[in-house]
Amino acid sequence: MNSDEILRRISELKEEKNAVILAHNYARAEVQDIADLVGDSFALSQAAVDLDADMIVFAGVHFMAESAYILSPQKTVLLPDADAGCPMADMVTAEALREAKKRYPNAAVVCYVNSSAAVKAESDVCCTSANAKEVVAAIEEDEILFIPDKNLGHYISTLTDKKIHFWNGFCPIHQQITEFDVTAAKAKHPSAVFLAHPECRPEVLARADGVFSTAGIIKYAAASDEKEFLIGTEQEMLHKLMKDSPDKSFYSVSKYSYCASMKMAALPAVLNALETETTKIMVPEDIRVKAKKALDRMLAAVPK
Repeated sequence: MNSDEILRRISELKEEKNAVILAHNYARAEVQDIADLVGDSFALSQAAVDLDADMIVFAGVHFMAESAYILSPQKTVLLPDADAGCPMADMVTAEALREAKKRYPNAAVVCYVNSSAAVKAESDVCCTSANAKEVVAAIEEDEILFIPDKNLGHYISTLTDKKIHFWNGFCPIHQQITEFDVTAAKAKHPSAVFLAHPECRPEVLARADGVFSTAGIIKYAAASDEKEFLIGTEQEMLHKLMKDSPDKSFYSVSKYSYCASMKMAALPAVLNALETETTKIMVPEDIRVKAKKALDRMLAAVPK
């Protein structure tokens, strides 16, 4: 089956099954191009709640599809490739978190949404990279156990007086972006504004002109009068940035910022998910309810 036939069949099945395709900003360009919505993982899950659809195909990784199911359990949620996981999310387990909570009994557990449903269920409140600062500021406790991303946690620690304990987790894609990469990229593009994701190392963030979530990077670049940008996050972001701001130039700060897990949702995998429905993502109801409480607390702390 060639690409045109795959696209045609996907379109037919979407209509037949009342399905929508959600694509993260790191998804393959050709998948972003056929998606009904493209954006941040949690924002996509939120948007899906109000969509008149019976089925969600989430072009992302496992925790993203779980979040969609947590918020829309009445809908069928499909992950194009069931093996598409997130290395950072795998760096914390519910069991390990329970042990850590014993070591820090007075700390509130703030859980980055890039984590499993089981871990969310053991947490007090969730946060995104866009609202972590506000979530930490809003909770009563002065002591925080921040999981699982140490880099995002460190960044937030520079913006608050609260005591934050960091989990030793990280995104391998952002972790491998080094200060040397930044220096080399700035030398090659001296007029470019450097925008970095807060999952990057502290020394990389220190060199950034702005630190934003993926949605924040897109918004900033679109509104800016600047014409050249260095982007410190997964390289597929450039596709969305160039589509939204075609009059501007974008360069990845590292040619190695490539997430293989996010690329597993290729067009044939999207088609297979729609045809077979064998990659359903579900969360046990007891865990789903607890995880949703942590997400609801986040939304209460930082309303839209």
